Amino acid sequence: MKKVLWAGALGLLMPVIAAAGEYNITVDRVMIDTGDFVKEGIGYNGASPGPVLRFKEGETAKINVTNNLDEATSIHWHGLILPFEQDGVPGISFPGIPAGETFTYEFPVVQSGTYWFHSHSGFQEPNGAYGAIVIEPEGREPFRYNREYVIQLTDKHPHDANRIMRNLKKMPDYYNRKQQTVGDFFSDMSNHGFMTTLQDRLAWGDMRMMKADVEDVQGFTGLINGKGPDQNWTGLFEPGERIRLRFINSSAMAYFDIRIPGLEMTVVQADGNNVQPVTVDEFRIGVAETYDVIVRPKTAEAYTIFAESMGRSGYARATLAPEEGMEGAVPDLREAPLLTMADMGGMHGMDHGSMDMSDSSDMSDMDHSSMESMDHSAMEMEDSEQPGSDMESMDNSGMAGMDHSSMIMPEGGASDPFYAEGSGLVPVAANGGKFLSYADLRAQKPLYEEREPTREIELRLTGNMERYTWSINGVKYEDAEPLKLQYGERVRFKFVNETMMTHPMHLHGMWSILDVGAGQWNPVKHTVSVQPGTTVYMETEVDAPGQWAFHCHLSYHAASGMFRKVVVEGGPDQGNTVGIKAEQDGGDA
Repeated sequence: MKKVLWAGALGLLMPVIAAAGEYNITVDRVMIDTGDFVKEGIGYNGASPGPVLRFKEGETAKINVTNNLDEATSIHWHGLILPFEQDGVPGISFPGIPAGETFTYEFPVVQSGTYWFHSHSGFQEPNGAYGAIVIEPEGREPFRYNREYVIQLTDKHPHDANRIMRNLKKMPDYYNRKQQTVGDFFSDMSNHGFMTTLQDRLAWGDMRMMKADVEDVQGFTGLINGKGPDQNWTGLFEPGERIRLRFINSSAMAYFDIRIPGLEMTVVQADGNNVQPVTVDEFRIGVAETYDVIVRPKTAEAYTIFAESMGRSGYARATLAPEEGMEGAVPDLREAPLLTMADMGGMHGMDHGSMDMSDSSDMSDMDHSSMESMDHSAMEMEDSEQPGSDMESMDNSGMAGMDHSSMIMPEGGASDPFYAEGSGLVPVAANGGKFLSYADLRAQKPLYEEREPTREIELRLTGNMERYTWSINGVKYEDAEPLKLQYGERVRFKFVNETMMTHPMHLHGMWSILDVGAGQWNPVKHTVSVQPGTTVYMETEVDAPGQWAFHCHLSYHAASGMFRKVVVEGGPDQGNTVGIKAEQDGGDA
């Protein structure tokens, strides 16, 4: 039996053949052409993205990785359940792969679905070191399709990732091209009145923040399978076919809102796990997430796959068509969203650094009494003010007596329970149709027996915007103790987002059961997105002994400290298969 690799960068069948379950991968310096610019980057087997690795559930994967770089590298198999020594995180699961050497990963394939792989060394991933994984199930799928395509997204920036990090450290809004102007002020004044607009601007100014700070890094070109919008990656179909699209967001920082004008999408899988089918017009895919959808074009025309960044600063575009060369209309970017005070619901847990223009080097004896007259009626705020939090180093003196009720707020509340009430980030479908929410997701078949968690662990997502540092519970990775779990327990994680940014939290080696209120039907994911000003719960069956990474998957947030080592103590011998995924079955979508 032979296994065929599809080259993600070309979308064509490539002459790379390997025995079932075994691949040879080289890590190389490559040139990346986005259609807007050409830059040097890092890729696999001479291209970025690398090849699509295909496996079958139940076989053993063997991947020989040869490092052709002049620096160390690694490959992490994102979302795969495997022995921790094979997880590919230098300093946690193994030492890394030195320059010029070959390392062989070998592990049982105990799951099926759509996943991806990427470097976990430095900024090699945002510089191009990523690829896709497709695993066929042992049994039949619970839905039908005639053909499939991997749709791998990324946000390719003309700047090298190390340069981006340096610029963000110097000036957090360095890449923000959507800042409000004097014209916006007069427009808001016309709509809301002078005093309301003035108070609104003063409030954001006091916090040293901007409503437009939705995306940390703008100025990128969105790619699909390595192709920029003008290069137009194209997937062919015959009218009437059911097409499975395996969406993977491999971006460094960009969330994308996905739609295909003229086609409904039936979501059948989230993060590699089958879900009860839900038909939508649009969905948001967080960094590191995957969604599988079924579409059925009935007419012989071209359909545009349009992936618009959440901050509306860029987009990726591809085409489904009955023949090469056809193109569908490309939508215009929608108006950029603006953060609201609801998205700052957790701002009391943030360290705003230079909010106090006087000496802020020692504020441990800060008097919070000046906040007593503040009217928080327009904000949804989590009460997570705890000893040791970033609240202790925050000066709110400039906010005393501020009445937020007169600030510019959107009308109505959030239609999505995973966003703060009144959030400026609540997604709305372009055609007024159905936009996917986490609340819509239901497992096709429960992965674990339902039981009460043994304990709850609160993880506050914290940060310092002025110094561009990100943390968990106010502590950066290099200063934090490992998070210790006991093999066999069921832990309930409570994420409290005290920042104005969205964070996709990824736990390695174990599944994350997202609490959407569906009990045993709660969806199972490997990445959970936590919106500003919200609290999100997930549960984990601690069934994988060893050492694991747990971090925000925004590249520059993880590198700036929003990262933890997880140590699972106890359990069976490391060589045993752990975390076996239950077989999934069901009816046709």
